[in-house]
Amino acid sequence: MHYAELSRTIDAAELGRRIRHARVAAGLTQSQLAGEDASAAYVSRIEAGQRRPEAGLLERMATRLDVGLEQLLGEESTPADAERRLEVDYAELSLASGDPASALERLDKVLADSSLGLGGDLERAARQARALALEALGRTSDAIQLLEDLVAEPRADASWLKALIALSRCHRESGDFARAIAVGEQAAAYIQELGLAGTTEAIQLTVTIAGAYMERGDLAHAMRMCQRAIDEAERVDSPVAKGSAYWNASVIESRRGSTVTALQLAEKAMALFELGDDSRNLGRLRTQVGFIQLRLDPPDPEGAKSTLQQAERELTWSSASALDRADHHLAVAKAHLMLGEHQEALTRVEEGEALIGGQSPMLQAEALVVRGQVSAARGDLAAARESYGGAIQVLAGLGVDRNIAQLWFDLAALLEDAGDSNAALDAYRRGAASTGLARPRFAATPAPS
Repeated sequence: MHYAELSRTIDAAELGRRIRHARVAAGLTQSQLAGEDASAAYVSRIEAGQRRPEAGLLERMATRLDVGLEQLLGEESTPADAERRLEVDYAELSLASGDPASALERLDKVLADSSLGLGGDLERAARQARALALEALGRTSDAIQLLEDLVAEPRADASWLKALIALSRCHRESGDFARAIAVGEQAAAYIQELGLAGTTEAIQLTVTIAGAYMERGDLAHAMRMCQRAIDEAERVDSPVAKGSAYWNASVIESRRGSTVTALQLAEKAMALFELGDDSRNLGRLRTQVGFIQLRLDPPDPEGAKSTLQQAERELTWSSASALDRADHHLAVAKAHLMLGEHQEALTRVEEGEALIGGQSPMLQAEALVVRGQVSAARGDLAAARESYGGAIQVLAGLGVDRNIAQLWFDLAALLEDAGDSNAALDAYRRGAASTGLARPRFAATPAPS
């Protein structure tokens, strides 16, 4: 864990020089050092100090060079340093293994213990891990506060970009799309000045901002941003960045109703993410694929269940947030519902609701809608109308947004099916208002009699 952080903060030119010297000493070509992990051109850029390899790639390069990571990273440590790092590493391991509560407990203890003398990059790593643990536990507001402190001072390293990505994501999850967008746009000039443009993390930040534009309803601009990200990721040969861009492009196509295209893009993204070790995002992506399979014509609920089962394993053993897991539970509930497995669907809805708490009104409304669909499928229309009424109360407190509008329209159709035509008509009207369209400004002129 510590080496991963050090590989992101070490001076890229110095790291490149050490890699080049070790390669020459080992008698390897750039292609031999790259192996199947990268191109010879990418290794050349690393050695020139123009690119900083990701931790996994650097470790595999060290193995081929038959040198230790500490030799490439130029680290000299004391027993006290090792103790400090070990505490943070254990916390990061707990977080990556899907136990954010244990990670938070350990990090709070480390940060509060002045005897450890935590400081510099290691303290920053501990605070950043703490923010991710808070996010994973659904404490989004607390995570935002900590992340805002971490990004306040621009730094020429990947950890700063990762904090920006997490901050934008947290704002987006809390429904504040304007702030989610501002995080990236305000940092753009610094990213150029610090020489971070073109890094995997910089491209991922672009994709994260595109996601906020998408959630705000600006699909065309979001797609343009994703296409630029794909082109940049192709140029610098970054599979992770390219996978992230394909993923968001898939979501946009799904929102446009192009389900087959969305599935094709998501599968491209999934193939790229499977090459890495980001279990959290791989699980989230598989959940998205499951949702798309349920929207195919005809739907594929059995295929979706299989996809979602694999996603569940990945989300369980990762730093997935409470909202990530809640979203997954709702996807599984919909698959069970389509297959007529009503009790299993209801159980999943309840598990999702427990994770949502008060963190995401939109997800809370979606859970109530699915709960209502389960009741309707069982023939209990009174219970269905009650759940739909709960969703109405939640949605009524939200603003103008394309996703909110779509949920209003979905809810209106379900209310019609449940026999509540008045509530359905009101939901259609609210859905139209949620698109941002105003009421007619002029009264219709009556035809002459």
